[in-house]
Amino acid sequence: MVFLRRTTLLRLLLLAAMLALLLFVSSLWLPQGGVRDCGSAWQPCLILYRPSPEPSLVPDGWAESDGAPPLTQECPGQSFQVWRLLLHLKSSLSDDGHEDDVLLEPYLQSWDQLLKFMESLGTMVSFFSQKVHEKVKVIRRLSLEQSAEAHGKRGPASDHTGEPSGLRTGAYRSVRSMVEAELRAGAVDFARRTDSGCRTLLRLHRSLLWLKLMLEGLSDGPDADGQYKTPGELSRDAYKVALAPHHHWVLRQAAEFVFLALPERRFFLQLVCVQTEREAAPVLRVIIRALALVHERTQRILSEHDMLELP
Repeated sequence: MVFLRRTTLLRLLLLAAMLALLLFVSSLWLPQGGVRDCGSAWQPCLILYRPSPEPSLVPDGWAESDGAPPLTQECPGQSFQVWRLLLHLKSSLSDDGHEDDVLLEPYLQSWDQLLKFMESLGTMVSFFSQKVHEKVKVIRRLSLEQSAEAHGKRGPASDHTGEPSGLRTGAYRSVRSMVEAELRAGAVDFARRTDSGCRTLLRLHRSLLWLKLMLEGLSDGPDADGQYKTPGELSRDAYKVALAPHHHWVLRQAAEFVFLALPERRFFLQLVCVQTEREAAPVLRVIIRALALVHERTQRILSEHDMLELP
């Protein structure tokens, strides 16, 4: 009799434990008060872990009404990544209290990605990419020198990211601070060529316009006959506007060989991680909008100081 009572008691305890576990698991699947992101009442509302939402890489006004893909995924098998480019472009425009400036560190990091984009197009494009790479190095070197001079023995010339610390806190923190600092120091010569940061930035600024205009052409639809322009034709058109007026005859002729060697449109679509022209258009327009904002701010600053035609 005692054995039966003990067996019955153990069964009741086991049943109670199973019922408590069932109620706990069921509570995870029931809609929670005030929760709006769990779907319908029959979808799980697992609230044990809720990751914070990823910050948008596409601020309001960058995408058109038809929208654009999330642009946060890694595109496998290539060094150029759209999401990294957008992240750096967005960061270059983020500066509390200075809405008409461009931060130089993320600006140069944007160029790191754009260089990967250019180098993906083949060895002939090194005609452009090598010159751009040299100019990016010049501004980083100037920042490093300025930071070392400012710190002396008080601290490192570069921070934990490997970037010159002057790109974060010194005279080369932003386009505006660099322009003003170099003007005060007499580093900008309006009559002859120098290796000032302002002159170097102007060359990058023109190259940015070339890339922007080329991408605008890629985002356009076909002509009246249903034909798309080739990347070579689009690059030539953009070059005539942005760079040719500032290049001598030999460089202009050399550029023609680059345009002839550019890959077909499909390759450009793959670089932005899409498969069709229809998918590419909204992605390209977001990139174009970001490039345009950076270009417009830089243009205003250089124009304010009559630096658009530095020799």
